[in-house]
Amino acid sequence: MKNIFLFIIILLFISACTLKKVERHHGVYALDQKEQKLKLNKFNKNDIILILGSPSTKSHFDNNIWFYMERKKGNLSLKKLGKEVITDNNILILEFNNRGVLIKKEFLDLTNMNKLKFAEKQTESNYRTNTFMYDFLSSMRQKINDPLGKRKKN
Repeated sequence: MKNIFLFIIILLFISACTLKKVERHHGVYALDQKEQKLKLNKFNKNDIILILGSPSTKSHFDNNIWFYMERKKGNLSLKKLGKEVITDNNILILEFNNRGVLIKKEFLDLTNMNKLKFAEKQTESNYRTNTFMYDFLSSMRQKINDPLGKRKKN
């Protein structure tokens, strides 16, 4: 009886295991394949919404730039104890003219994103302490902190 019960429990645990890798997908599916269908100066915003759906985000400064994103995460292996790794990370940047016609598209994948370079220079401040504004604001701060002027001066 114990052997049958133990066999049923082991069978339940084994049946819950799958050999298929688990993938978590966010964004537009198969963005790289759908991007190839888009033709410059031929498609407008409505056509793109039919193909790709609504954009993941729009530019805050210019509403004629749309961003579509796709991200896939997958488990490595049983040896790595389910650690996830990013397998696909794609971004499609679409730019439209004033009439809503597609004039530029740029596709970035995981390898392109690693090649981006950032500026190393830092902006220096030209802040001086002997300006009129500095003196004025310092005196205002002093008056706010000690309106009656009775605080002990150091």
